[in-house]
Amino acid sequence: MEHNYQILIEYDGTNFVGWQRQKNGISIQEILEKKLKKITKEKIKIIGAGRTDAGVHAKKQSANFLLKKKIHNLQVFLNSINFFLKRHSISIISIKKKNLNFHSRFDALERVYEYIITNRNSSLALNKNRSWHVKKKIDIKLLKKGAKILTGKHDFSTFRASSCSAKSPIKKINYIKIIKKDDNIFLEFSSKSFLQNQVRSMVGCLKYLACKRLNFNEFKKVFKSKDRRLCSPPAPAHGLYLKKVKY
Repeated sequence: MEHNYQILIEYDGTNFVGWQRQKNGISIQEILEKKLKKITKEKIKIIGAGRTDAGVHAKKQSANFLLKKKIHNLQVFLNSINFFLKRHSISIISIKKKNLNFHSRFDALERVYEYIITNRNSSLALNKNRSWHVKKKIDIKLLKKGAKILTGKHDFSTFRASSCSAKSPIKKINYIKIIKKDDNIFLEFSSKSFLQNQVRSMVGCLKYLACKRLNFNEFKKVFKSKDRRLCSPPAPAHGLYLKKVKY
């Protein structure tokens, strides 16, 4: 009999090629599978809820894996696996036994991503590789006005990577929350699923609007064009976090 376990994972994506196994470098998935095999002595295939790109971080990535043997003490297991993960800047926050039908990717009802911008002149010491450093003054009102246009069900072709494998460019953004705290601006995006590079591309365009590189009509035109060539450069990966996954 097999046993299905769900884990929530926090990681710093700076030195990884992303979540998914790839030939061109080390991925989060590869490290987790290797360390889980070391402890369980079983070959494990881990399924992640969100395929974060190179350099993108996670606060609560959700994943699941199947085991032939049951884990008798989840807390001891958690301590053991985290001992082997700590030098990789990966931590498993929690582990739960789930029914065999649970699938972390296909069962997800909502994914929440957070993008952090630090808006100041001085260079970053603490937040280096943790947020996007923007020196030019950002107009929060314009940022919120632009975000309102992007909320709801739309064709997001403008913000879609050329390598995106999604069947349709139509997605529904449940909400975009924008909060300014001191020098930091937090943008939170919620949707059942996102296109590849969608959040970073939206943030890149919103930043152009809020820094007055685009006026509001131009911003709307770019969005409605469905032409990714008109999109502003995507925001850098290091400001993006997979915040949580809801089931």
